[in-house]
Amino acid sequence: MYLQSKRVWIAEQWVPAQLEIEGDLIVAIWPYGSKKVNKDYGDKRIYPGFIDIHCHGAFGFDTNEASPDGLKMWLKEAPKEGLTSLCPTTITQSETILTKALKNVALIASEAPVGARIVGVHFEGPYLNTAFKGAQPEPFIVKPDVEQFKKYQRAAKNLIKVITLAPEKDEGLELTRYLSGHGVSVHLGHSGATYNEALFAFANGANGLTHTFNAMTAFNHREPGLVGAALRLGSVYAEIISDGNHVSWPAINVLYKAKGKDHCVMITDALCSKGMPAGRVVFGGQAIDIRPNGGAYLADTNTLAGSTLSYNKGLRNLIENAGVDEVSAINSATINPAKVLRIADRCGKIQAHYEADLTVLDQDYTVLATYVKGQVVYTV
Repeated sequence: MYLQSKRVWIAEQWVPAQLEIEGDLIVAIWPYGSKKVNKDYGDKRIYPGFIDIHCHGAFGFDTNEASPDGLKMWLKEAPKEGLTSLCPTTITQSETILTKALKNVALIASEAPVGARIVGVHFEGPYLNTAFKGAQPEPFIVKPDVEQFKKYQRAAKNLIKVITLAPEKDEGLELTRYLSGHGVSVHLGHSGATYNEALFAFANGANGLTHTFNAMTAFNHREPGLVGAALRLGSVYAEIISDGNHVSWPAINVLYKAKGKDHCVMITDALCSKGMPAGRVVFGGQAIDIRPNGGAYLADTNTLAGSTLSYNKGLRNLIENAGVDEVSAINSATINPAKVLRIADRCGKIQAHYEADLTVLDQDYTVLATYVKGQVVYTV
């Protein structure tokens, strides 16, 4: 199969090019117009497939529910926002509920249903700081425990690829070292850690921050906190929710300028209410209000609990509202999340020998088509 466009994202620039695809892979890239093509997208933009490493659900489904049909439905719908890969994300709950959720994700991942593919699980909690819990249910927050985590990872069939934890609660940073030594990206979040506590967590293998600026110690000129660590430490990945509710546009711009093009990761942190009208839903056993601005809040409070953001709109927001340069914005939706997941050797770029995960957008960021491993899973 041959696809082409006058605007293909190659080597961090738009190139008139033609993609030759065989099976799952891009096998060659040719100049635009070289060969007869199956589809010519003209001046529409072809991106590497989008990857969301932090998303709880959509369309009424929540990862913690452990519903096979619900998860399949979400994966089928996700390509409509340009997603080719995602990490179903849990929220703190009982060991029984989390174990069932992990087993459900592992089961559906093994079946490889049509739609976006599961490239890991983001295990958000239960090893958090109750003072920074946000929407995480406090009764189920526990101390980090290596043996307990091993049980969770067995239930997930080794699919847990990212974990959010509070390093100040990880005694001797034992769990942090174990995770980083076993292929799990450790992101600090829901945490009251000082800058130095964060620094030593990173020295012991942590490599990122969860929804930067939210549910963590703020920046202060005398105690930089976790936000200061995000800004200061160049090799650390920083998740960012680009919905305009969780973080202001100027703050997002500052973060991207501080981090550069290689270490920001755009996420939605979307809840089961994405794709549904404003109103009240239940998430993690708690009532959540979805307001007309798209934000999700703990019922009758101003505490944010997540978003209803579509991924393609998040990219548009970065460029059009936050003023982030195009290279940094696109990298944060493609190759940077692939690096966090340790799959950047085969995903996140349009390049020969990479998997044919592609997202096609119109000038207004409307999704026109999504390809997963060379197969069209969504088209208008």
